Parts: sequence; structure tokens; C-alpha cells
Amino acid sequence: MKPYVILNSAMTLDGKITTKTGNSEISGSEDLLRVHKLRKDSDSIMVGINTVIIDDPRLTVHKIPAEKSDNPLRIVIDSRARTPLNSRILNDEAPTLIVVTEKAPYENIQALKDKTANIDVIINGEDKVDLPLLMNELFQRGVRTLMLEGGSTLNYSMINEGLVDEVRVCIAPMIIGGVKAKTLVGGEGVNYMNEAFKLKLKKNYTLGKDLVLEYTVIK
Repeated sequence: MKPYVILNSAMTLDGKITTKTGNSEISGSEDLLRVHKLRKDSDSIMVGINTVIIDDPRLTVHKIPAEKSDNPLRIVIDSRARTPLNSRILNDEAPTLIVVTEKAPYENIQALKDKTANIDVIINGEDKVDLPLLMNELFQRGVRTLMLEGGSTLNYSMINEGLVDEVRVCIAPMIIGGVKAKTLVGGEGVNYMNEAFKLKLKKNYTLGKDLVLEYTVIK
């Protein structure tokens, strides 16, 4: 068993989710409200360690009216327990689950555990996080919906493991280019077009200057 996973992201018309310098301010104010509504409706939000280090997100519901109890569980995929102790994701606004591997230094794990009672650290996998196993554990913990706000690497890993049920993408009317600019999905990728992960469009609408597309993942 696993939670229902929605991959949500904003990207430019050329498929970039950041510039070559890591800047990710893409969608407009209307879409930010949509994102926070989705956060409020989700049991959890998951990101990778690079997102934490580069963006230092709060991953809470704060763009729309909400109570502290509306904040979902924040999950960080952090194989080596590199989450900085001053990260906003470790504040007391919402509970945080740090998922590490057996290769994570003990002192790093202990420092995270000692930060506040709001933080839970679990060891999952030897060298990299076992995502299917993690999804099962999250389900056992009562997580039924998971909002994936990952970077390109985590997005690929989740899709490649067949763990994503839905993709929601806000497309901003801009092109930024750049070989080093991150795309919506990175990772190893497939070799041939017939190996591509298939989607079915279920909804599309505009929000201000942006276009939002919602897809179901065909499995």
C-alpha cells in the first residue's frame, strides 16, 4: 500500500524548473495560491535534500488562510543526513521526517534528532533511499496523500519506480534556456520514446498568465 502521489511543479515553456543559477521563481501569484491549497489538502509534502539546501523552503501553508494543524508532514529525502540544522524545514510550524540511509554519519543523524521533538529521522536503504519501501511505511503512518515537490532527480526516481499517480504542472510563458538549468524530470532517463512514461490529460486551465495542466499517470 502507498499514498496517492501528486507530482506538482512549475516550469517554463522549455521545461526548466530553475535557471542555471538555481533560481526557481517561475509561476505567478495566482498559481502560488493553488499550490498552497494543494498543500492544505495533502497529508504530506516531500522534497529532496538539494531543494532544502538551495531553496531553504518552509513547506507550510501560508499563502492562504490556514491553521497550524493544516500544515502537512514535511518529508526530506536526505541519504547522508546533510540537512542544515538552521533549515526552515526544521522549525516548529509542522512535523518533519528526515529519511536517511545506512551510509549517513551517526553524528549527523543524532544532531537532527536533538534539534527539536518535532523532527523524526528514519533509516531507509543501504546507499540510497528505498522509495517503494518508504511509501509503504508512510501509508502505515497514516499518510494517504503525498504532494511531491521534488527536484528533477527525485521526480525521475519517483516516476521511474511507478510511484506517481498524478502530475500537475504550471507552465509559465517564458523561455530561459541553459544546458545546466534543471528540467522537470532529470535522472537517467529512458533510451527510446516507446519507453516514455505515459500520461493522460484530465484537466487544463489558465491562472493569470500561467497555464496549468493536470495529468493522470498511465500504469
